[in-house]
Amino acid sequence: MPHGTDSTPSLARTLRLRAVVLFGLAYMTPLIVLGTFGVVAHTTGGSVPTAYLLALLAMLFTAHSYGRMAATYPVAGSAYTYVRQAVDSRLGFLVGWTTLLDYFFLPMVIWLIGGAYLQAQFPGVPFWVWILGFIAVTTALNIRGIRTAERVNDLLMVFQVLVIGIFVLLSLRHVFDIGGAGALVSTEPFANSVTTAAGISAGAAIAAYSFLGFDAVTTLTEETIDPKRTMPRAILLTALIGGGIFVVVAYTTQLAHPGSSFDDPSSAAFEIAGTIGGDLFSSVFLAGLVVAQFASGIAAQASTSRLLFAMGRDGALPRRFFARVHPRYRTPALNILLTGAVGLVALRLDVATSTSFINFGAFVAFTFVNVAVLATYVRERRAGRHLNPLAYAVAPAIGAGVDVYLLANLDGKALTLGLLWLALGVAYLAYLTRMFRVPPPETAFSDDAPDAEMATPAH
Repeated sequence: MPHGTDSTPSLARTLRLRAVVLFGLAYMTPLIVLGTFGVVAHTTGGSVPTAYLLALLAMLFTAHSYGRMAATYPVAGSAYTYVRQAVDSRLGFLVGWTTLLDYFFLPMVIWLIGGAYLQAQFPGVPFWVWILGFIAVTTALNIRGIRTAERVNDLLMVFQVLVIGIFVLLSLRHVFDIGGAGALVSTEPFANSVTTAAGISAGAAIAAYSFLGFDAVTTLTEETIDPKRTMPRAILLTALIGGGIFVVVAYTTQLAHPGSSFDDPSSAAFEIAGTIGGDLFSSVFLAGLVVAQFASGIAAQASTSRLLFAMGRDGALPRRFFARVHPRYRTPALNILLTGAVGLVALRLDVATSTSFINFGAFVAFTFVNVAVLATYVRERRAGRHLNPLAYAVAPAIGAGVDVYLLANLDGKALTLGLLWLALGVAYLAYLTRMFRVPPPETAFSDDAPDAEMATPAH
């Protein structure tokens, strides 16, 4: 157990590299590549793997910056912590506030999608039953502790990977049966007669949403063993493994179904599953999607609760609620319950509206993590310490540029809702800082968070 003073609460360090990477992959939900396949295929003219390759290259620059910051500031909080420490405490608060859109609403969207799949298969069961079931089980597992959630997550990830593996094998068999071994290797999925640069760019912007989650592993920093070494590796591995899965699945699926013509692009994967495996595999595929949503919900809720914990411990949110940990399980139980309660909003929203919140917050966070690395580079050079300019200047500058491009290409609803939420954050920050005359509340900053039931201010 970590030790220290009694000024801040602690989270138990129990996670190793494998567990952190699995949480990141569960958060990303590898099956999402199939869930969005039809939409990306329609946008790219049937060149889905190329879109994912470009998205992977773009996200690796930002993953690199997250790794640099996680090694420098090995505590929970992610983009919020990095920006407030490397750039400015007020800007850090606003980044954290904006990131809440991503973290707060992603568990809700995950439960919403899972409930929609189940209701489609079992229309006689009310929709609210599925939503409450998702929320109750994931909340209970996360309150019990990250180790309990980790064990369940392992099993769910195994099943999800099996479904993906079967889908890939059936796709290859389908292609082999039609065109022989020579048809298994082709450039057609990457570029065809209707492929355009504009289409690939637009498809990559959509595909980039599948990567949301590689950054979420940083919120587990205070529960990770040797975080300065483990966390940068976990971030890059999560992005690389997830991106590799996306590209392979997109390639084999595009081979099995060339082009971009579907009865309904939003459910194209179900159509393809029936083509390559019949009704039985369609049912297995549906089960895999539901399991994927459940696994992702566990990881998303865990990450959200720890971001709220970090902001509460710093005093950016009320400490009495957000910085309290469960006396037995040493988990931020109230934050976990709050995240579950927010999930009830899913009963009144659709997927399109709720995902509009997520995209704005995610790309703002990505942009400013890259900015934080650039700020670190400038500060260290002024202090006479020389850092690698490629790692601390060129790479994050490219990452920030890509993220701003993706942010600017969001739809109008996402930008409107995001800017309204940001304006509310500015108003709350003005209240906290007495019209910006004092800095936002801040707690002691160290690698180990000591034991306590509730955080108290640091001076």
